Amino acid sequence: MRAPFSAPVSVHPAGRPTGNASVSHVLPRFTASMVRTAGDLIAPRGKGAGRLCILSYHRILANPDPLIDGDPDVETFRWQMRLLAECFNVMPLHDAVQAMASERMPPRAVAITFDDGYSSFHDLALPVLTEYGLPATVFVTTGHMQAKGSMWNDMILEAVRRMPPTSLDLREIGLGELPLRTAEQRRRTAQVLTDRCKYMALPERDAFTALLQRHAGVALQQDLMLDDDMLRTLVKHRIEIGGHTVSHPILAKIDDDAARAEIVDNKRVLEAIIGQPLRLFAYPNGKRRADYTAAHVQMLEEAGYSAAFTTETGAATRAHPRFELPRARPWDATPGMFAARLLRWLAGLI
Repeated sequence: MRAPFSAPVSVHPAGRPTGNASVSHVLPRFTASMVRTAGDLIAPRGKGAGRLCILSYHRILANPDPLIDGDPDVETFRWQMRLLAECFNVMPLHDAVQAMASERMPPRAVAITFDDGYSSFHDLALPVLTEYGLPATVFVTTGHMQAKGSMWNDMILEAVRRMPPTSLDLREIGLGELPLRTAEQRRRTAQVLTDRCKYMALPERDAFTALLQRHAGVALQQDLMLDDDMLRTLVKHRIEIGGHTVSHPILAKIDDDAARAEIVDNKRVLEAIIGQPLRLFAYPNGKRRADYTAAHVQMLEEAGYSAAFTTETGAATRAHPRFELPRARPWDATPGMFAARLLRWLAGLI
């Protein structure tokens, strides 16, 4: 087991770092001041006002990975968090949802979330968040954590990574021959396989990853997820744990009894580990109708959740249903574009 991270977290109510945290300015001081001023103007405090940008991450990479273009490496994550600390009001997600409901949202409000429960949150993200005094919420899938395994999409990535630099012959399942000669070809092939696998039933998904394992010629199981002790460490550092099902199915693709068990069993296991009630939930994949329905919203309410989150783009507002609050990934590669995107969300332009 990894040594637990133990530096203290100190969170300023306005989202600024406190204590010994050192902020090296990501944007020029004048530009940062302009971002704060613009944010105050487009998302002011007051009755009927208030927008919340909820950022959605999955894992943090120790180094850039040519097969993974949707997750930041730790240095990118560090400048993103510095920028948030300098220019925005970063809030605990549950507090932000309550503030939005009661029309007490501060301007420039942002919340930080992570899906799935990768151990890289404990190892790489937590020290950075602690450095800048920023809170976050981690939505955890328990089945992979308890099996000391990895998500099905990581098994696909590992298979593609280990295959010889020729092509992958999947004509037997109608996918033809997929090229593997360059890093970009491998990335695209991994994306094709991930898209094919995403909406499969769980037995079909397992068979698909087993087929890829045979083509790779190696075992694909990896220990990538948080364990019980890591979860307890996160809670000690005031990181909120949320629900994300047991096995990360597309809820709309399984029957109601199975969906209810995914929601309830995930909540029960996590609450037993951390000794606290779970209040927040994130839908796997998170697209309305395609991935979840009104029946699943009702299941979450019956399970005792107070809010749930989708992957729809844009800022959350009081007008959004409490169990369908939007959040999205921050894709931008430069600080200026990153800040501009958040301002556009707060302005309601995306």
